[in-house]
Amino acid sequence: MSSGGLRDDPLSFINPSSSPAAVATDGDGYLIDAGGLSGSYQNDGLLAGGDSGSSSDAEFGFSRPEFGQEVLAGTVQMYERHVFLCYKNPQVWPAHVQNAEFDRLPRLLSAAVLARKGDMKRKTRLTICEGHDGSETSNGDILIFPDMVTYRRLTHFDVDTFVEEVLVKDNEWHPGTPELLDGWYVFVCCHGSRDKRCGVCGPALVTKFKDEIDAHGLQGQVSVSPCSHIGGHKYAGNVIIFGPRNGKVQGHWYGYVAPDDVWLLLEQHIGKGEIVDQLWRGQMGLSEDEQKKAQQHRIESRIESGLEETSKGSAEVDGDKTNTSGCCQENESSCCQNQNPDPGVQIRGSNVTEDTKSRASEKKGSGKESKANGKVGANGSRKTFTTQSWIENWEREDTYAALAVVGAIASIAIAYSCYRQSR
Repeated sequence: MSSGGLRDDPLSFINPSSSPAAVATDGDGYLIDAGGLSGSYQNDGLLAGGDSGSSSDAEFGFSRPEFGQEVLAGTVQMYERHVFLCYKNPQVWPAHVQNAEFDRLPRLLSAAVLARKGDMKRKTRLTICEGHDGSETSNGDILIFPDMVTYRRLTHFDVDTFVEEVLVKDNEWHPGTPELLDGWYVFVCCHGSRDKRCGVCGPALVTKFKDEIDAHGLQGQVSVSPCSHIGGHKYAGNVIIFGPRNGKVQGHWYGYVAPDDVWLLLEQHIGKGEIVDQLWRGQMGLSEDEQKKAQQHRIESRIESGLEETSKGSAEVDGDKTNTSGCCQENESSCCQNQNPDPGVQIRGSNVTEDTKSRASEKKGSGKESKANGKVGANGSRKTFTTQSWIENWEREDTYAALAVVGAIASIAIAYSCYRQSR
C-alpha cells in the first residue's frame, strides 16, 4: 500500500478543546490534524489478522528484529481522559470498528465524540475494549478514567445524550447511574485486524496477565482486558495500566512488553507503585516533553539514592574496621566483600543521556566519581546505563587504607600462627 492509499483512521480519538480534529497515524501513534494527514500508513504485510507460530513470532511477535529498539518515553500524545466502550471482542473487530456499517454503537459514539470535541473541557480519547454480555463488562458498558466510573448498557439511542451530559458538561447521565470502579485496570492492544504485531503480541500478554493474576490471588484487584488500536503498533505489546498512585488515579502506558515482563509490571507498578522505566512510554495528563522530563527526574533520583547508599556504606567500612579484620581472620586469605553487588538498572529504549549520572553526582556535591556506561544498539537508538555497585564507588584513598589494614592484620595472623607452631 502506497503512502497515498487508504487513510488509516484510528479507533482512538483525541479531542483538543481548541484545535482542529486530531487523529492518530497508524505507524507511530502520534496525533496530527486531520487536514494534514499524509504518508504514515501501515504496510500491507501488517494488515492481516495475527496468527500463531514461530514464524509469526519471529516476524511480528516478541522476536521480531525491531522489538525493543525504539525510544519509548514521550510517545503518548497529551490527553486527559480515557473513555472505553465495551463491545464484542478482537476476533470480530474489523480494522476500523467505528466505521463498520453494522456496528452502530461504536460508529455513532466515535462520531459524536469527534463532533463535540471542541466543547469538551478535557482532551478525551475513545477506545474499544472487549465486552461480554452477562459479565462485569457487558456490551455497551462505558469505563471512564481517571474518573474511575462505569455506565451500564449504553445503546445507540443514548449516544448523543451521553456525550452531551457526561463528556461535555461533566454531569451524570440520568438514564444510567454511574458505578464507582475499584482496583487496577490493565488494557492490552489486541487489534490484530488492524496490525499483525498487535494480533500476535496482545493475546499472549492477556493470557499471561490472567495466569499471573490467578496464580497470585489478585482476582478482584486487577482486571485485564483486550482493547483496540491505541497508537504505536510498532511498540507492540502495548499495555495501559490505570490505578491509584500518589493519591490519585493515573494512566501509564508501556511498550515492548513481553510475557516475561508481565509479573514485573504487576509486582513493581501495581504492587509497589514504581514505574518500570525500561518499558515506559508515557502517562495520561502529561505532554511528550513532560513525559521525557519525568523519566529523567526519576532516573536522576534513583542515582542520587544510590550515591547516598554508597556514602553510607563507605562510612560504615571506615568506622568499623575491627569487623572487617575479624571477618578476614576467619577466612584467612580472603576478605569479606559483597559477592552479589547491585547489577544496575537497564533502561530499554530510553532517551537517557550520558551525562545524566554526572549531573546527579554534581547535585550531591560529594566529589565521588559517578560512572555511566552507555551502550548504543545497531540503529543508534537503544541506550542503557548501569548504576555501579557501592564497592566500585569507594574513594581511592579508602580502598588503599582498607587494603593496608587487611595486609597488616594478615601479617600479624601469619606471624602469630608461626609462633604457635614453633612452640
